Amino acid sequence: MKTSLQSILACAVLAFAPWVLQAKENAFEAVPDGIDAYVYGYPLVTMEMTRRVMTNVREPNGSRAPMGQFVRMREYPDASFRDVTAPNADTLYTTAFIDVGKEPWVLSLPDAKGRYYLFPMLDGWTDVFQVPGKRTTGTGAQTYAITGPGWKGSLPAGVKEYKSPTSLVWLLGRIYCTGTPEDYAAVHALQDQISVVPLSSYGKPYTPPPGVVDPTIDMKTAVREQVNSLGVDEYFTLLAKLMKDNPPAAADKPMLAKMAKLGIVPGQPFNREKLGPLAKDAFSVVPKMGVDRIMRWMKEGIIAGDLKFHNGWLFTTETGVYGTKYLQRALITAIGLGANRPEDAVYPTSEGPSILGTYSGQKQYVMHFPKGQLPPANGFWSLTMYDKDYFFVANPLNRYSISARQNLKPNADGSVDLYIQNESPGADKESNWLPAPKDQFILMMRLYWPKTTPPSLLDGSWKIPQVQAVE
Repeated sequence: MKTSLQSILACAVLAFAPWVLQAKENAFEAVPDGIDAYVYGYPLVTMEMTRRVMTNVREPNGSRAPMGQFVRMREYPDASFRDVTAPNADTLYTTAFIDVGKEPWVLSLPDAKGRYYLFPMLDGWTDVFQVPGKRTTGTGAQTYAITGPGWKGSLPAGVKEYKSPTSLVWLLGRIYCTGTPEDYAAVHALQDQISVVPLSSYGKPYTPPPGVVDPTIDMKTAVREQVNSLGVDEYFTLLAKLMKDNPPAAADKPMLAKMAKLGIVPGQPFNREKLGPLAKDAFSVVPKMGVDRIMRWMKEGIIAGDLKFHNGWLFTTETGVYGTKYLQRALITAIGLGANRPEDAVYPTSEGPSILGTYSGQKQYVMHFPKGQLPPANGFWSLTMYDKDYFFVANPLNRYSISARQNLKPNADGSVDLYIQNESPGADKESNWLPAPKDQFILMMRLYWPKTTPPSLLDGSWKIPQVQAVE
């Protein structure tokens, strides 16, 4: 309460006597610029906090593995999973964090024999800089050396270079799996053949070292909550440190100049004292206002044209590669860290049947697809249920998403209805049931490798049906 009151008083003084202050002390400049800097750095800070939690183990275990070692998810996450927001229940993750700052790492992918998969590579700012997989490189065996900023050298024959703009790289492989015991076994065999090793160990016997466990890292609180709770000094000090090994893009020069005026400089600790007494105090509100600014983009982005809204569904074709659209990048980080390029996946999201409405498990809903109008995708599609914080919802079927693999039961006219509600719609309709919580929930559709010719979501020739409440 004290900090809040001080901030209000500081702003009040500025409102009546701005002429007595130095520019660096002007909260009307410092706070808005600080919010811009917060939004800009949100993806890099979130990636680092995610890396810390997901690699803070001695050996691979469940959804975590040390740096340079793969997490090989053997089954879909359940409702207790909190490491990443908006997880999927359609593909088995095969993921690893690597540091290519000292030397390249070599990724080897086996022959997938036609199975749909993709292996996006994210830099520290969450941009997908390469994405081998069925759509782009086919499913035959392939080998890549992921090199860091400024690396120069020679590579072994048959190894293709993929250069990362940053030292931090997240390999976020996804392999489609129906979830049956037989298909689980087939995908497990494929996962076990995927490897990543330092270039210096390529072609030699290699045993990864055990991970170093840091007992001070919070392994229970969701990463997004941890990021959002960082104080202004801690947040910007971490951001400045991370920018040294994860250099900003050339297009970020204007933002870096704005940040430098606030004392946020790559490789240097953030010192709020440089802001002056009034702006220094007011600056403490930046994290909260920054988070609010990011989440407001869910609606403001529609007006700006970066987000599309139809029938209650919000989606964008600007994910994975963001340029200088910092709010867009930060929002995707907050609600869907690890999002693919639109050519690989589009993620329509709905918080309610209208822009002002919300879904509630106290009601029953139906999503109706006319005959032949199921979501058009070359890979696959699904509809996932999340709670209000974008995590899975516990339910008696352990069903977190619904798709064609549920053997959806069509209506007599060939159309398909999905039943979205808390209680079972009845045994005869249960194949088409997506269980909802009793309170507020969020829906996310995934179209992997969406079709580019009509009917297509990308060109607007296919429209997502509205989720309608049953009266």
